[in-house]
Amino acid sequence: MSSVNLAGYGEHDLQRWHPEAPKEAASAHPDDRTPFARDRARVLHSAALRRLAGKTQVMGPNEGDVPRTRLTHSLEVAQIGRGIATALGADADLVDTAGLAHDIGHPPFGHNGEKALDELAAGCGGFEGNAQTLRILTRLEPKVTDDGEIGRGLNLTRACLDAATKYPWPKRLGEAKFGVYGDDLEVFEWLREGAPEGRRCLEAQIMDWADDVAYSVHDVEDAVISGRISLRALTDPQERAQIAKLADERFLRSGETALLEAAAEDLVRWPVVAAVLDHDGTLSAQVALKRLTSELVGRFVAAAVSGTVARFGPGLTRYRADLVLPEKAVAEVTVLKAMAVRYVLHDGARKRKQARQRELLAELVEALAAGAPASLDPMLRDAWMRASDDSSRYRVVLDQVASLTDAQAVTWHEQHVHNVSKPL
Repeated sequence: MSSVNLAGYGEHDLQRWHPEAPKEAASAHPDDRTPFARDRARVLHSAALRRLAGKTQVMGPNEGDVPRTRLTHSLEVAQIGRGIATALGADADLVDTAGLAHDIGHPPFGHNGEKALDELAAGCGGFEGNAQTLRILTRLEPKVTDDGEIGRGLNLTRACLDAATKYPWPKRLGEAKFGVYGDDLEVFEWLREGAPEGRRCLEAQIMDWADDVAYSVHDVEDAVISGRISLRALTDPQERAQIAKLADERFLRSGETALLEAAAEDLVRWPVVAAVLDHDGTLSAQVALKRLTSELVGRFVAAAVSGTVARFGPGLTRYRADLVLPEKAVAEVTVLKAMAVRYVLHDGARKRKQARQRELLAELVEALAAGAPASLDPMLRDAWMRASDDSSRYRVVLDQVASLTDAQAVTWHEQHVHNVSKPL
């Protein structure tokens, strides 16, 4: 193990699912990186991460003035998480890696594509982006194989896989979110060995908050630049009430909308918010907007750090603490997330486009399933041939479609579906 300090992490945390031989170059040039730094490099160089450049975040890759994609969003989540980890004493590379990896399971067309594939996968255990992330990290991404040439994914450390697991449980009745499919339970049970059931490690909690912060701040920034959102809406009492209602229904489900309305009203009174209420795209407006995003990220990071240190002290890792999020910070983040939903995702034209995207994915899955294994990439043909039943073979088809970028999904549809494609 490297001489770099890994205080708070033991041999159990650093273990990998599959044994690996040392690199041939290691004898001449010893690798002095920590195991978590090596994990980060593996994710950073993965094809699955690169594909996120062509996958929808909130706005599509070709909408607006260079909006965030899943890749740029993941880079921002990693950076925000890294800052929180450093302040709390958790390993920065570990949290950075979780941020980079947290969305690599997302299919084309963002959560809309996830919804479509989940409906199609009802008979084989459903589809969930976070469960797909674990599947990619431990099975699909080509890096390590076992003696039988079965893929073991990136073969990350136990602590890293745990940190990237936002929902550490299998599919449960009445819950949409889950973190593992039935046929990936063996590696899931290994990575969760010794962890309290259903509880996320601190590093996963940091990643999750960094994800919320990036979504609430940067996606709203994109929507302001594109003209889809005006923060002046927060000055209208009726709009604030509607945003608060949506925020609670979509994210919190607490029934406490008064706190959310108050948070929206407080945001408007903040001078850096007031400065961008009438964003017009000029240089001064762009500078004011960038200052706002920087101030908001700093505000939400500081809230998490101060709340957690106040309760648990410094030097925090794994299951020694939980992230403490002040109620006001959560309310402000939730209000901003709800604005993206109300003014971007609920737009009528976008809803029509999303319906066509779901139709396209359904047609593509059907066509690839009918033509498998020849219709699949060579690596997935092998997986299809090894599958033991129809359900497992259908899962391989879903793996194929989920791996595609938005543009690739359209191209594959044109190649494999015999009817004329409708425009998106």
